[in-house]
Amino acid sequence: FLVGLVLARILSPDEYGLIGIVTIFTTILLGFVDSGFASALIRKKIVTKEDYNTLFFFNMVASVMMYLLLFVGAPLIANFFGRPQLVSLARVTGLLLIIQAFSIVQNTILVKRIDFKTRTKCSVIGAVGSGIIGIGMALMGYGVWSLVGQQLSQQLLFTASLWFFNRWIPTFKLSRESLKYMWGFGWKLMLSGFLDRLWAQLYQAVVGKFYNPSTLGQYTRSKEYANLFSSNLTAIVQRVTYPVLAEVQDDKQRLVAGYRRIIKTAMFVTAVFMLSLGAVSEPLIYCLIGPQWHMAATFLPLICISMSLYPLHAINLNMLKVQGRSDLFLYLEIVKKVIAIGPICLGIFVDIYWMLVGSIITGIIAFFLNTYYSGKSLHYTSWKQLKDIAPSYGIATLVAVSVYFLKYLPLSYWAILPIQIVIGAAVFFLVCEKTQMKEYVAVKEIAVHYISKLKKK
Repeated sequence: FLVGLVLARILSPDEYGLIGIVTIFTTILLGFVDSGFASALIRKKIVTKEDYNTLFFFNMVASVMMYLLLFVGAPLIANFFGRPQLVSLARVTGLLLIIQAFSIVQNTILVKRIDFKTRTKCSVIGAVGSGIIGIGMALMGYGVWSLVGQQLSQQLLFTASLWFFNRWIPTFKLSRESLKYMWGFGWKLMLSGFLDRLWAQLYQAVVGKFYNPSTLGQYTRSKEYANLFSSNLTAIVQRVTYPVLAEVQDDKQRLVAGYRRIIKTAMFVTAVFMLSLGAVSEPLIYCLIGPQWHMAATFLPLICISMSLYPLHAINLNMLKVQGRSDLFLYLEIVKKVIAIGPICLGIFVDIYWMLVGSIITGIIAFFLNTYYSGKSLHYTSWKQLKDIAPSYGIATLVAVSVYFLKYLPLSYWAILPIQIVIGAAVFFLVCEKTQMKEYVAVKEIAVHYISKLKKK
């Protein structure tokens, strides 16, 4: 986050737009590198050395194939978007595919062990090291290449740290049965992941093609701010809940209880943060990265509303994986992507704002589809989930409304932003302390517990 603030002040929206175009293709191809095999091993009760070896070499072969595809296709990408520099940008940034392939097994082992402390160490090393490299390159005038340097160094440092701390070494003992098992469960997840990544990146492709790289830079920057909380929390929820719930997959009562508690707590935190972020978007972006990013501030509220549902989608889809229903997972992705054609068409033929409004509507439809199938066998229906998350969204809306209209005060944004933060926090704590919501109490107890541990240290 801090690195992004510095880089956004040095670099232009156009430069962010160029790297955003390249990200479209690297993100899609990364789905084929993993291929859903890691999820298959996380769900598997007993994992052998041969399983990990097989996964590792499959990932490596897949990553090289995907990189060669990107390397050869780079001129076509440059011609399509009318920017010749995309050829070299795509070919260099594409090395992420191979570097990330080295990290998948190491990461899978840590997730399987629920060892997120080690993973966090690796993430911090990657974030800090790459931040220094990215800012240094930007100050030296490397422009868009500073973003490339940051991305590559972050993945490289993260991967190297995983190998250092985890110390798993592959051997050539492979298993055809292991490959067959992973393929049987994983190919549907691979195709689902491909569709999900493809449609997510289509939004960026539409902005980059039918508008301009500068507008794409504004759009990707606003998504990055929303991602700071929504996508990170979603990734945490997916990473932690999947192995934990997989362990109790045969105990239906414990499974449902954990499923429900995770949804209520995660959505309480998500709703409050995301709606509040959308409410303070203009003063926040103006103060942090400057008025040249004003368009991003107008995109952010709509993106925050849409992305506030992401953790809920992730938890429900995780339940399908826990239950071994990768077939339903794939079916749902196909249906949702057909529905998502609507917002994409709005972006092409109408306006980018209507595309974002359409994304909110398709997100709501996706909620009912996900919850219908994931909760059907466990009797945790869409209606029950709505009842569970409604109080959280009620509080989040109250906080957001209490601060949103303050931006119209005849004051500088530098004065308005702290006023919004203070008033929003006051409204939140007063309402939560008065109602004593279970989710609030649970989050408060966790926070108090860790604060007391830090004090003791």
